[in-house]
Amino acid sequence: MNRLHGKVAIVTGAASGLGRADAEFLTRAGARVLLTDLNTKAGEEVAAALNAERPGCAAFAEHDVRDEQRWTEVVSEAQRRFGALNVLVNNAGVVVVATPETTTLEQFRFANSVMSEGVFLGCKAAIPAMRAGGGGSIINMSSVASHLGYPVFFAYSAAKGAVRAMTKSIAVHCQMNKYHIRCNSVHAGAIETPMVAAANEALGLKMTDYEAAPWGLGRPADVANVVVFLASDESRFINGTEIVVDNALTIQ
Repeated sequence: MNRLHGKVAIVTGAASGLGRADAEFLTRAGARVLLTDLNTKAGEEVAAALNAERPGCAAFAEHDVRDEQRWTEVVSEAQRRFGALNVLVNNAGVVVVATPETTTLEQFRFANSVMSEGVFLGCKAAIPAMRAGGGGSIINMSSVASHLGYPVFFAYSAAKGAVRAMTKSIAVHCQMNKYHIRCNSVHAGAIETPMVAAANEALGLKMTDYEAAPWGLGRPADVANVVVFLASDESRFINGTEIVVDNALTIQ
């Protein structure tokens, strides 16, 4: 319950899916969390549910992760509401179903603006705030799409590959400057979320199709448990690495 007592986190894309699970598990571990999303109604509902469970543990802010100025405001809001910023979970994501030949430049730019530029802007805004508080943990949500070839998710894979690379540069930068800020990436396989369901539907697949695969279908909790660990001081010596949560998918 108190693994994260005293820690303050921002979780982007927290209105549903992995972001919601991350926020739920972080607050249950004792953290206070500023949830952000473009879906204001759903985000406020999630924050209200968390506060009903543990009063004062959550707040919501509407947030477009592509907006640099809004990032500055969101980080300031976390500090104003909760007094600090110790953890950032860059989770917000979108999926475009298109191959290298069918992906439009507009689609490619859109996917990368959310998941590559959004992560960059989040890290840039969070680092000074974490330095002021004595350090912290940045957790960037990448994907096994950065390890495997997924032609139908071309733009998504490109963005997640950028997240994988940025994570390592940020970790080394913070270490070299003695900021006491760790940065790691999480690479999930197929997880039961609305985004994965929508992508499968676009491809004419069903979520139940994963039951026949050796690796199966993961649950949001499988990822959220890793996020809590990376947010905690238990992971103090884990930095600049990539944690794969895919039940051996990438090695088969």
